[in-house]
Amino acid sequence: MEGTRKEVLEKFFSWVVNDPNCIFWLAGLAGMGKTSIALTLCRQLQRETQIILGGAFFCSRTSNKEERTDPSRIIPTLATIMAEQSPEFAAAMAKELGISVNPHAALQHVNVQAESLLRKPLASLSASSRTIVFVIDALDECVNEAQVEKLLHAIATLAHDTRVKFILTSRPETHVIYHPIFQSDDSSILRLHTIDKKEVTADIELYITNSFSKHPLDTIWYTGEDITALATHSDGVFIFASTMIKYILEGRRRSQRIERLKTAKAAGRGSRAALGPLDVMYEHVLTRASDDKTVEPLELKATLQALACILAAREPLSVVILADLLGQDTEDLRGSLERLYAILHMPGDINERALRTVHASFGDYLFTRAADVVRISRSFAEEELAKGCLRVMWKYLCFNVSQISSSYDFNQKSKPDSITQSLGYACLHWMHHVPSPVPTHPHPLVFDQIIYNIFRPRTLFWLEVMSIMGQIEHALTILDLALKTVRFWGLWFATVAHLVK
Repeated sequence: MEGTRKEVLEKFFSWVVNDPNCIFWLAGLAGMGKTSIALTLCRQLQRETQIILGGAFFCSRTSNKEERTDPSRIIPTLATIMAEQSPEFAAAMAKELGISVNPHAALQHVNVQAESLLRKPLASLSASSRTIVFVIDALDECVNEAQVEKLLHAIATLAHDTRVKFILTSRPETHVIYHPIFQSDDSSILRLHTIDKKEVTADIELYITNSFSKHPLDTIWYTGEDITALATHSDGVFIFASTMIKYILEGRRRSQRIERLKTAKAAGRGSRAALGPLDVMYEHVLTRASDDKTVEPLELKATLQALACILAAREPLSVVILADLLGQDTEDLRGSLERLYAILHMPGDINERALRTVHASFGDYLFTRAADVVRISRSFAEEELAKGCLRVMWKYLCFNVSQISSSYDFNQKSKPDSITQSLGYACLHWMHHVPSPVPTHPHPLVFDQIIYNIFRPRTLFWLEVMSIMGQIEHALTILDLALKTVRFWGLWFATVAHLVK
């Protein structure tokens, strides 16, 4: 392990050894390397003389094994592994099950499992200074969310024994992150997706270099620039890098690897072979987000509209800006986006302009390869943002929109509070999202009429906003573009452009 991942491991390991807390949570978006870190932590813990690795359970949907997604299997598995390592624990557990009125505790509720298979046997062990650590990876992969919540409650009860510590990893799914266990003073949380992307990219570059060096050919088939390009395309997502590495190294001959390297450097576009594992991850997340048993059709529509705008946006949006563009309540939008936590970075501050998908390849998947129920077109994404921009300008553009005390005053150096971030985005980018006129468009004149209704009485207000933002030159570009795109009102925009010049 090198770079950032080494630092994460060192910090996490230091927590386990020195921190008085009993629960340690490693959170990260899909594909950020949580399982890899958990595996390495297990290897490190096994070498420590003052620590007993009581057991580890790696949840996984892709294993095609039901037991790997069943929360009720976790505690019995951990207890079995612990018993194999400690004859004293095994004897205590056998005694507990033998005298229990319910000897089949492993088949019972997780609270019964925790009591009979772990807490009581652990309590009967002789006094020891050694810390017992249990690792549970990828809790979000479990299929029964209610059972996961009960499991977390049971873990919180077990963690009251200061000798026992739990390391948990998960995507930041709502049923996990909002559980009281992670709001407790007994927990320590490390969020992988908050680490500086430049550091992660450098780490991925080292990872790719080491992987390629372990599979050499008689002649060199890649350059340093190739590795840098792959690391950049990975965009901070380790699963993308590992998927591309596997895809490239499947080529046995130099020519095959060079060709696959070209495909990978293009971010895998058009290659199902290259992006297959990523598609599986995306499909899993969207299937859960569109489950008709828990999600209403209107809720799904709102989620897809939000995703469309995030993907089509010309600069990062905040939750507040996106809610304004979509005409939605901010809290309702947050709830809609929370179903996509695994593939969507949503900052804690609703005003922070950092909404983004976990990787650029997700847009290609959603536009071209997703299931029909969730697939959207690029034109739909652009049109949703165009409508949002026009909606915001209709709402906010008015006389003296900048609220400057006198027209003789120079523009303020900073943008006034009256010019919201959503209005700034709308005024700057609206024309870039409006679809070009095509005969096949179902409503070819809709945008023309809306634009005319907004700009005929509000053009000067729009120019005021552009001036305040220092974007008058860009205003001319927008007007020229409108002249070519908006039918029937070309003469109007030509006249305004002439006056601005």
